[in-house]
Amino acid sequence: MVVSASSPVIPRWPGLPDTERLVLRELLLHGSQSRVRIAEKLGLSRTSLTRTTRNLIDAGLIVEGPAQALGTRGRPAEMLELRPEAVHFAGVKLTADTMYMVLTDMRGRAVAESVQTLPSRDVADVVALIARSIPAPPRGAGPVAGLGIAVAGDVTESPEGAVLRHSNFLGWDAVALARLVTEATVLPATVVNDVHALTGAQHWFGSGPPRSSLVVFGIGAGIGSGVVIAGELHQGAHGRAGRVGHSRIGGRGRRCENGHTDCIHSFVTIPAIEHNAGVGPGEYDTVIDRARAGEARAAAAVRDAARAVGTVIAEAVNAFDPDAVALMGEGLDMVELAPEPLRASLVEFLEQGEPDDVSILRPRFDFGLYARGAAVAAMRELLSA
Repeated sequence: MVVSASSPVIPRWPGLPDTERLVLRELLLHGSQSRVRIAEKLGLSRTSLTRTTRNLIDAGLIVEGPAQALGTRGRPAEMLELRPEAVHFAGVKLTADTMYMVLTDMRGRAVAESVQTLPSRDVADVVALIARSIPAPPRGAGPVAGLGIAVAGDVTESPEGAVLRHSNFLGWDAVALARLVTEATVLPATVVNDVHALTGAQHWFGSGPPRSSLVVFGIGAGIGSGVVIAGELHQGAHGRAGRVGHSRIGGRGRRCENGHTDCIHSFVTIPAIEHNAGVGPGEYDTVIDRARAGEARAAAAVRDAARAVGTVIAEAVNAFDPDAVALMGEGLDMVELAPEPLRASLVEFLEQGEPDDVSILRPRFDFGLYARGAAVAAMRELLSA
């Protein structure tokens, strides 16, 4: 079952005042808390918090949980909890030929997923597919309040909203995608670079509480990164933050689209690994099998990829000094197969500290996480507006 664009069960996101957004975001990110604790953390008076929480309760977004004793003395504290099923967000990841769709609750948990082949790369055809494919929320759950679209490319703001530029896989440029999708769905639409979408989801809903700083690398058909600074996702003035693929690192690998044979793209992407190992497109798994078996050319391609990954990690640590670096994507076998070249690059290029000082995470990954990240991007947009 899907929701039509004119369906009355898709109201716009409630017009929440700033204080209500702050309280809702606090409960979303840090879980059930007492009224006293929330007031202290957000600097709210008791009167202001009482008014704010009453409005959120009336809107069905939070509930009062069981009172809890937080110490050995005094009355049990009144707890507030998020109702994650109260609102849902749709997320879309577009590749050159496929659309991944997910519906999440307010905890970023997928409640419905689908994968469909694009009818064409025509913008109108893709927008129409998005509009007719939004899943309906589970029976008795709250409505869909926003939609995010994750796609490789640059995303810039304009009077028309988010504009997608230089999306090479789709062949799109200067497409006012947010406006087109909103017109087709009646939903607030957010467009985000796909690796930035992964980064936002990992920041909010990765393991443990949100970190104040984080760098996420997405490695597969391409390579990109996302950066969280002081608790906020940094996308850059032109939507290009995290471009790392053309740093020159020496050696000789596959010629990239800019004509380099010695940049990160020349070694670390799946097409580069395939080329450098002497196999055809689509034979990445063959390279990995051969590298495991000790075949020289495949093993060299994997070692070169690991060396490149270590180099970009070191550059990110030098530039941002993050709490952690997360590696995500479908092309990360080199991390397991060739840890020594990766570590050697860290030793060579880190300005300060030792490789063991760098917290490198390998979160669970599947391609649908890009779509989940797009849904979280819509959530982030509407909670920070």
